[in-house]
Amino acid sequence: MDKLSPEQRHKNMAAIHSKNTKPEIIVRRYLFAHGFRFRLNHPRLPGHPDIVLRKYATCVFVNGCFWHGHDGCSAYRIPKTNTDFWTRKINRNKTRDAKTIHQLTALGWNCITIWECQLKPAIRQQTLNSLQQTLLQIYLHKTQPETSLLHLEPQPQKPFYNFDDTESVHLAAEE
Repeated sequence: MDKLSPEQRHKNMAAIHSKNTKPEIIVRRYLFAHGFRFRLNHPRLPGHPDIVLRKYATCVFVNGCFWHGHDGCSAYRIPKTNTDFWTRKINRNKTRDAKTIHQLTALGWNCITIWECQLKPAIRQQTLNSLQQTLLQIYLHKTQPETSLLHLEPQPQKPFYNFDDTESVHLAAEE
């Protein structure tokens, strides 16, 4: 049972904003401190991604687990009151997110989604390090020179990264 009255609950839910959330600020501070420069909520891109890194052709979405329906996450539970409304709303959000990612990838952008639960203190650093490694791999792959089609003999494939193979590298989930 909800401890708040319907009016109080409405006021609380209406006060939640979609920009400059705490998880978003955590990611932005990390990226800026590590030399990544970005734009926020780019108005000319589909879905107005939270963070746009043009140099890396990458859009980063920092999603709240409840609002975007993070399946398998303990923070995503449909409220027991007004269940139909919340189910429809979260399903619309999921559909919109999938459509936005599809449009961005069709335009040549890489899309990375970071979930709010991945920024909890226990695993925050691992998530942010994975994001950094993923961005660096995207950049290295993007800047690797194309092999010329004029050569008749096959060229050996070079890896597009230069990491120590003894280390295990975790990459951020790309969609």
